[in-house]
Amino acid sequence: MSDDEQRGRGAASVHRVGGLLGDLQAVDDQPVAPRRRADAERNRAQILAAAEQLFAQQDPRTVTMDGIAKAAGVGRATLYRSFPDPSSVAVALLDEHERLLQGQLIYGPPPLGPGAPAGERLAAFYLAMLDLLERHLPLALGAETGPARFRTGAYGFWRVHVRTLLVDHGIQDPDPLIDIALSPLSPELFQFQRHELGLSTERIGRSLADFARQLLRSGE
Repeated sequence: MSDDEQRGRGAASVHRVGGLLGDLQAVDDQPVAPRRRADAERNRAQILAAAEQLFAQQDPRTVTMDGIAKAAGVGRATLYRSFPDPSSVAVALLDEHERLLQGQLIYGPPPLGPGAPAGERLAAFYLAMLDLLERHLPLALGAETGPARFRTGAYGFWRVHVRTLLVDHGIQDPDPLIDIALSPLSPELFQFQRHELGLSTERIGRSLADFARQLLRSGE
């Protein structure tokens, strides 16, 4: 074989290898972030769907991370990458429903939204929260039980709302009253009244609406 033929074959080999390396590089250069995001979103949806069933089927306070992972068909590491504990899963599930109510408090029509006397707005808030608890009590118990309830973002929002109503009514020192006004909305208290005392949501609502109007009586 002549020197020219050897050089030609060598160049062809280099071309083939270079083309293969280029193809591999092109594969490596494809973005993986969108695929990872899609996988993470799919896992999150599976986790939330499975957890919602668990919270509804058993005492929400007995739901464990192992149980959620098993029901969702994901590994513990996958679950813990998204949520640190069962309460955080319940918070994520409850968050959508609470955000709808928060939007109504800010932008909705009176008496729930702006434009009504403070007492009427507090009464409407009580009724809306009772409806939320009635429909989503397992999630509320899983997310807002005990002292952890006071550290959720939703509770912080409710505090701001109630404080605004107290200030609008003219109460000079509203801060000590905020949590007193919110205390009837404890998920544990609601569970006790509804399922142990057997009180109807309508009866609880009438009493809380009267309490709100007395607390923030018009003209006082």
